[in-house]
Amino acid sequence: MFAASVVAALLALPFTSVAATDCARSYTVKTGDYCDLISAQNNASTYQLAVTNNPSINSDCSNLQPGQSICLGFVGQDCTTTYVVQGGDTCEGVYTAHGVNATLFQHNNPQLDSQCDNLYIGEVVCVSNGAAVPPLPSGAPMPAATVPAGATPATPPAITTTAAPAPTAVPDDEDCDDDDGDDDEDCDDDEDEDDLPFCDEL
Repeated sequence: MFAASVVAALLALPFTSVAATDCARSYTVKTGDYCDLISAQNNASTYQLAVTNNPSINSDCSNLQPGQSICLGFVGQDCTTTYVVQGGDTCEGVYTAHGVNATLFQHNNPQLDSQCDNLYIGEVVCVSNGAAVPPLPSGAPMPAATVPAGATPATPPAITTTAAPAPTAVPDDEDCDDDDGDDDEDCDDDEDEDDLPFCDEL
């Protein structure tokens, strides 16, 4: 999906060190909220929301509490141009539709693997035309590196089906005639039955 040249280009992108206290935007959790919903409603990517709240929000986002204040993005590292993944989406389709090159898309969405197999429906990705998201903290696990439990991949793997064998054709009466003009014994059965006398003929 992402060529080796893209990886090399990523290494050349500048990173700015910003303290976790320099929060550009914040949000107060409400009852019924979950991470991807918060991301979608506030234009903060799935990756960015996880990184800016590491480790206060756990990996499966199951410990949100109503009234909790969370950070949506750091100053200077805040992607506000986002897209919510739909069924059938691919990485190439998403970044092409938003006029973003593959290098920036991979930089701003580092959780996506090289084949983009872990893109899932409802995931919020950054489609900014500039390097916008914060880097992953040292030692922290990569968020959304796999499709979360209960989520659906944007492009499910193809299902291979095996075709049923074709039915064997039943030979018709014409097949009873051999090239040498002799009739097969099986084909003579009907004629032999006709040669037998009926009871009223005895």
